[in-house]
Amino acid sequence: MASFAFTKMHGLGNDYIYVDCFREALNGVDRPALARDISDRHRGVGSDGLILICPPDRGVDAVCRMEMYNADGSRGEMCGNGIRCVAKYVVEHAINQNRDRQKAPIESELNHALSAIGEPLGLRDITATDLRIQTDRGVLSLTAFSSDRVVQSVRVDMGAPILSPAKIPVKTKGDRCIREPIEIGGRSLAMTCVSMGNPHAVFFVESFSGIDVPALGALVERHPSFPNRVNAHFVTVQSRVEATMKTWERGSGITQACGTGACAVLVAGVLEGRLDSIAHVHLPGGDLRIEWPDGEGGSVFMTGPAEEVFSGVWHV
Repeated sequence: MASFAFTKMHGLGNDYIYVDCFREALNGVDRPALARDISDRHRGVGSDGLILICPPDRGVDAVCRMEMYNADGSRGEMCGNGIRCVAKYVVEHAINQNRDRQKAPIESELNHALSAIGEPLGLRDITATDLRIQTDRGVLSLTAFSSDRVVQSVRVDMGAPILSPAKIPVKTKGDRCIREPIEIGGRSLAMTCVSMGNPHAVFFVESFSGIDVPALGALVERHPSFPNRVNAHFVTVQSRVEATMKTWERGSGITQACGTGACAVLVAGVLEGRLDSIAHVHLPGGDLRIEWPDGEGGSVFMTGPAEEVFSGVWHV
């Protein structure tokens, strides 16, 4: 019987099983089946999915490649909470040992990153490590902030949001899907659709009262409007710089957090005139700071924590 080591990590409760494929060989392993088995919360380790930390493709300037599977075994193009955990693993396990490290030049840079997630300020000996990680969306740039060799937070350049319906993809007649009416579960809702490398449908509501997120989310995910299915987010807005969201994640169901979804929520909020370009997004598992400083065509930035839970060995 073959076996391999794994590490369970989470970003705001959005938990995945991580396998270091620099050190572990999964040759011949059915990866979708492995994702289903290991993610099972009753008979497996329990997670929202499986993420493999692999060597980058030849010729790609990146420290590693992130390969993601949802809990149902389907491939996920991107995971914002997951990539922060990959960065934490890479730094703390010295996968990037040949990469340059530099001290954060000024305290305010650290404060900008850490205050967004409520970490204590004034930490000493802070190291800022720049990383490039290959994903199915392309190569993303990240900065991991560490204290005493432990990553406290990660800021990710998530790239520019994709707004073309054909590329999200979502079936609609216009060149954008903003406040598009849709019938779901016998009720009419308005959605704004955004891709952050994976597809999102955002629904702004007055309150969560009467919103059955599991029931509606499951219907939205597999609605005929979405050829590749979709992540569904229901959002209330507290102010121009603050919103609260609940998520039904494609292939995983209800999750504590969705990093790409939080980015999509900010973009949708800006497009609908509800949010400013920088806001705190509250998720069931905690808060993320999301920025879209340059607007359409510019990158979205996400800052948040990543935590390691435990490590173990899985037999296949």
